[in-house]
Amino acid sequence: MDSVIEVGIVGGTGYTGSELLRLLARHPRVRIKVLTSRQEAGRRADALFPQLRGFCDLSYSAPDPEALAACQAVFFATPHGTAMSLAPALVGRGVKLIDLSADFRLKDPAVYQHWYQHEHACPELLAEAVYGLPEIHRNEIRRARVVGNPGCYPTAVSLALLPLLEAEVVDRRSLIADCKSGVSGAGRELKLGSMYVEAADNLKSYGVAGHRHLPEIVQELSAVADADIGLSFIPHLIPMIRGMQATVYARLSRPDVDLQGLFESRYRGEPFVDVLPAGTEPETRSVRGSNVCRLAVHRPGGGDTVVVLSVIDNLVKGAAGQAVQCFNLMFDCDEQTALDVPALAP
Repeated sequence: MDSVIEVGIVGGTGYTGSELLRLLARHPRVRIKVLTSRQEAGRRADALFPQLRGFCDLSYSAPDPEALAACQAVFFATPHGTAMSLAPALVGRGVKLIDLSADFRLKDPAVYQHWYQHEHACPELLAEAVYGLPEIHRNEIRRARVVGNPGCYPTAVSLALLPLLEAEVVDRRSLIADCKSGVSGAGRELKLGSMYVEAADNLKSYGVAGHRHLPEIVQELSAVADADIGLSFIPHLIPMIRGMQATVYARLSRPDVDLQGLFESRYRGEPFVDVLPAGTEPETRSVRGSNVCRLAVHRPGGGDTVVVLSVIDNLVKGAAGQAVQCFNLMFDCDEQTALDVPALAP
């Protein structure tokens, strides 16, 4: 019988934290040992999130480094800056970390400081951290002590562009990603822009001059292309709770390429990437609550522009589900454990 893995979750009161609880509650090898929240200390998780009744009877506790150090793995679903402050002590005691903030995504500490306005606290761990996109870094994730879980936009955009850049069939200097995300991506905190009255019946772009996810996408795709890329990345907020679509445009440099065959070949055997049949379009509701990225590749009018449609659930493949996928790799579990469920519909 496989041994039980004792897990801690730091910051279990947000949307991402509650998704981690939902997914890990059905993981046959996981026992959630520590669940932290300063504000909700002493309160049961299923009182804050009634959907967890019958699945999680754990109570929140104030963060305690000693209690976390007794875990085998710790997930950080916290604001930027928290994971890096605790990481060295935990890793030093043999704990594996999966950070859902941006603390371990960007390899260059100077780039991190530029985008997040504070100095990185442990550049030595940043240097060894693995970017948690299994479709690129599966083998490195298996051996990792620290995984920086990708952002939601970078997941959708990277999976859309990956086959094109690997095969060198597009102009890497003129890529465009037009992306839309549901309001849950803004987090559970009270913010004017994500209130119902502000977000409903509305569509707005943001971060046009520069979004924090841009350097993350550029870092990973430049490494794939083994050259600098040029990417225009424009995010938008749409009035729905879950879901994200990235519509990605690129100029073909090899007009004779079989795009459908290229995508099907690249993602054959990938458990959480579904390439749709030619001529179809994915919908965000087809991935709601699932860890799947659905892709469709088009060549409008047979011209020299390729359009890739990429949809994910921003809270699952874009956050908690991908973190569990990485956890499975790190602890030699079947990669699909606790994630092999169809999407919710309608």
